[in-house]
Amino acid sequence: MEPLDLRTRPPRSCYAELDGLIFMPRTIDKLRGFLPGGNPGEFVINARIKGMSGFLFEQLGVTEAQMLDVVARAATDDDVAAWLREHVDPATYPALNETMRRIKPKHAEDPAFFAEFYAPTLARHPELETILEIIEADDRRLFPSHFS
Repeated sequence: MEPLDLRTRPPRSCYAELDGLIFMPRTIDKLRGFLPGGNPGEFVINARIKGMSGFLFEQLGVTEAQMLDVVARAATDDDVAAWLREHVDPATYPALNETMRRIKPKHAEDPAFFAEFYAPTLARHPELETILEIIEADDRRLFPSHFS
């Protein structure tokens, strides 16, 4: 896969699916930011607290290092999906999707840090309840021209 510069555009939507698994296309884009020639910008897998991509890897039983290697060797998303099918049971995807759709800031490892990190977005959108909704709104705030 080609590297991405995530200073100029966000990764794909939280709700984009790969082989029936939400958040994986976004995670692939973030990993592409770490490839030689890419730039992750402000996007991380895990930082001071475990990110959603880190949570996804944990639930799938794979590591960030494994997935970075898979993405580096893959030509397309389909190659990543095929690798996952060999190493993870896709029957677990629907339940994992539902869990990810329900996670709220209070479930973060450090809810206060989460609230601080997303404070500008939360100030504009206090009605948002789930982490995925907040991340989506944050992308729109940070990259308005990408969504116009």
